[in-house]
Amino acid sequence: MAERAYDNRPRQAEAEAAAPEPDKPDVDQEYVALVEQLREAVARTPDDPQGLTLLATNEMRLGNMIAAREAQQRLVELRGDRASAQELLRLSALMIEAAGGTITPEAEHALARALRKDRSLPQGRYLLGLLQLQNGRPDRAFPIWRRLLEESPHDAPWSAPIRAGIRDLAWLAGQPDYVPPAPETTGMPGLPGPDADAMAAAEDMTAEERRDMIENMVAGLESRLATQGGSPEEWARLIGSLAVLEQTDRARVIWNEALERFGATPEAIAPIRAAAEKAGLTE
Repeated sequence: MAERAYDNRPRQAEAEAAAPEPDKPDVDQEYVALVEQLREAVARTPDDPQGLTLLATNEMRLGNMIAAREAQQRLVELRGDRASAQELLRLSALMIEAAGGTITPEAEHALARALRKDRSLPQGRYLLGLLQLQNGRPDRAFPIWRRLLEESPHDAPWSAPIRAGIRDLAWLAGQPDYVPPAPETTGMPGLPGPDADAMAAAEDMTAEERRDMIENMVAGLESRLATQGGSPEEWARLIGSLAVLEQTDRARVIWNEALERFGATPEAIAPIRAAAEKAGLTE
């Protein structure tokens, strides 16, 4: 039965056609206009990797998952064998999102390519376990998620959903005595920030130069979360930083994206919600 389920999965186009329409975030029209300009720029130069990367990110933030998948797929095709593990992983994740959560054969192929390049990818290993679950193989999913949980920081975004169901999964896999590792209680690891040289340089900056430095750091964090993912605390930090910079519309887009990623896991969404409330983004 599991083998039949695996063999009879819908292809990407079929799954996308059947997927429910995702909720679109409420964004400022100025931001929508900027994305439209980006689309036009990419149409003029369709082989520009940076433009395709930005387009995939911004289409995703607008809730246009198929358009985001198409841009990322074009980027991966353009890179060919030089496509990085993270680029392939992002393509797989966007395919899954566009397909309404189903890991199609095409998404699995992109995932397999990513893991061949980097077997340690935690997000890839999480999706690999999810693939086994979707096709009725808890016995294969359990060892993947067990090892991932044991190797990951307690605040990793994939740890909370794994921990929530790992006991049931162990039982289904024939290991009812499994006890998951206790979560850390000594606090969260430090979040990345400016190094000592940057802090020293900031002392001699004008207010405008200091703001530019902060905006560049925030942009770097935003790009990394969009392409590689990150912990809930990093998402919360990004929302708070954007609020300090008075970029409320961008902060609201990030908040809506975080709700989609972490909303089903109360422990993960809690620090992000607190940052959104402090920034005045919630009702």
